[in-house]
Amino acid sequence: MKENKDIELDQSFRDSVATIDEKGHRRYIHPKKPKGRLYNARTYASIVYLIIFFSLPFIKIDGEPFFMLNVLDRKFIFFGQIFGPQDFFIFALGMITFMIFVILFTVIFGRVFCGWACPQTIFMEMVFRKIEYWIDGDAAQQRKLREMPWNGEKIRKRLTKIVVFYALSFLIANFFMAYLIGMDQVKLYIHEGITAHFGTFATLLVFSGIFFFVYYWFREQVCIVVCPYGRLQGVLLDKNSIVVAYDYVRGEPRTKPKKIADTEKAGDCIDCAACVRVCPTGIDIRNGTQLECVNCTACIDACDAIMDSVHKPRGLIRFASDKNIKEGAKTKITSREIAYSAVLALLLSVLAFLLATRDDVDVTVLRASGAVYQTLQDGRLGNVYNIKMANKVRKEKIVTLKLENIEGEIQVVGDTLKVEGEGYKTQPFIIKIKPEFIKQRKTPIEIGVYEGDKKIKTAKTTFMGPAR
Repeated sequence: MKENKDIELDQSFRDSVATIDEKGHRRYIHPKKPKGRLYNARTYASIVYLIIFFSLPFIKIDGEPFFMLNVLDRKFIFFGQIFGPQDFFIFALGMITFMIFVILFTVIFGRVFCGWACPQTIFMEMVFRKIEYWIDGDAAQQRKLREMPWNGEKIRKRLTKIVVFYALSFLIANFFMAYLIGMDQVKLYIHEGITAHFGTFATLLVFSGIFFFVYYWFREQVCIVVCPYGRLQGVLLDKNSIVVAYDYVRGEPRTKPKKIADTEKAGDCIDCAACVRVCPTGIDIRNGTQLECVNCTACIDACDAIMDSVHKPRGLIRFASDKNIKEGAKTKITSREIAYSAVLALLLSVLAFLLATRDDVDVTVLRASGAVYQTLQDGRLGNVYNIKMANKVRKEKIVTLKLENIEGEIQVVGDTLKVEGEGYKTQPFIIKIKPEFIKQRKTPIEIGVYEGDKKIKTAKTTFMGPAR
């Protein structure tokens, strides 16, 4: 094998962005339609993703959505479990855990999430781009259409693409709304008509317009300019991270097939630029890891096809780390990866514990504001309290209260302590205790909250009495 380990690649490309020309104008990308084993794998993965995305809002458990993020009503449902404002700490911990997972995943595998699982990439490359190829043709035909003067053909194709793209954007916006308020509510809005919910419909049109703008014009700029995840890889990737990489040791120096004079000195790259033509962000992967690269693997398929045609081994562009390529070393687990994994495992353990021990009913007991103790007719001392209950499940809950650490009686004011499914209730109650059991002005007491014979919580408070 050739010894090209000390090759220094040209880094001048980092002074510019592939989608912006020398005058600062947008350079529109027309990537060639990719094909190959990895593109097929991405297509199958995207089909599964789209099936899940469009079917999940219809799935219900006990009449409630399987998955919903209702920010306005502060109601969140994950895999059938309801979370409210009182579960914010669990939600926050879950978000932190997800961020640590993203960091760990990026450290090891680079930006592969962007190319294979990001909604922006899946909708852009696997839905809208495929439709564009069907309407406008492949890259060369798209460029020809773009440069063509306005005539019947261009008007027809542009109008067709605009109508289809906006219709799809409107459909996607409706499903995103279903994830926020539930599919039943969306169906109700449709049934009652635009006039009954004009504000909602106007908002829906605005979001449809945003989606249309992104997929019709802004496109790869979302990944390059807007998305913060792309910036993360600049600080998270190292020489051991596995990314879509060009094997410059094997590929350099680049030589056209007909110009090869010394096969021992020539690299395997024939400088055909097939990898550049299929790139959806317009970069040249041979320049090395770049901010714009989303690891979509289109360049791998293109290069493998060229290698097959010139009877050379595949893998000139492949998933590999810089250390793999430069030193020919196998990927090893680093101390940073071990540290991130340990933190992630700890967070997952804490999150699992919190979910496993999460109560169906959240109970808070507070002494009535401004109230002091009372001496009752039978001689006992009485304190008034309020119990606040939040039912986190769909079924009605009835609870009873018992004093745990002191002898006394609890009298509920009004009817039984009952809270409707997914409901909230505040109800007063009185605790009555004989004076001989109260030895100080504030006596700590424990109240057991029971659902049937099962204790679901122990609430701690104080009982006010006369000073001794």
